[in-house]
Amino acid sequence: MSAPSALLQVRGLTASYGDFQALYGLDFDVDAGETVAVIGANGAGKTTFLRALAGLLSTPPQSVVFDGTPIGGHPAHHIVARGLALVPEGRCLFPSLTVEENLRIGGYTRRPGPWCPERVYALFPALRERRRHPATALSGGQQQMVAIGRALMSNPRLLLCDEISLGLSPLVIRNIYDALPGIKAEGTALVVVEQDTGQAMKVADRLYCFQEGRVTLEGAPAQVTREQISLAYFGV
Repeated sequence: MSAPSALLQVRGLTASYGDFQALYGLDFDVDAGETVAVIGANGAGKTTFLRALAGLLSTPPQSVVFDGTPIGGHPAHHIVARGLALVPEGRCLFPSLTVEENLRIGGYTRRPGPWCPERVYALFPALRERRRHPATALSGGQQQMVAIGRALMSNPRLLLCDEISLGLSPLVIRNIYDALPGIKAEGTALVVVEQDTGQAMKVADRLYCFQEGRVTLEGAPAQVTREQISLAYFGV
């Protein structure tokens, strides 16, 4: 069992798409202010796990406890209002809205906190001069920055990041990951889903490896070996 300081506690989490079961009894913890990486191959259940936490999939009520309150099965907008926000895979920006309009939609809950458009522009300066451009007219990296900024506008206590490096150049990936310490410095915990194990281990306090909907490894990056990760990742 995790310490009482845990911000997120997941116990025995299952999730399905119709008759297909994607998650099998997952246990998972995130402490306040912690960065936790989730690694695993395609189809391991990483995105399903984040969608379940964010209220986009039905889950048993007691299986997800956030800040001491069970939130399993709650609708997504209630979960955002409690302080848990998702940066989805594929960004999911509103194509008819500008960069700044996309950001402001993220702040609809009016949760108190440090994040506002100007604070997002300070974190991602490339967005400032493009604030009035359609969000989907930006480069892939800039769109990813908008997606992260939109989630931050809800002033979350926990930010879920799903494959934020996917399809981006090494330079853009480095720029985005360089912004994560600034997010953490505001008191926000992070869960970062990442296929690149090297990138994940650079930023994480702890990591979990998923395989076929189950946790196969958990620990601090400095305490797990490449052989352990390979076995947990591929099962061979």
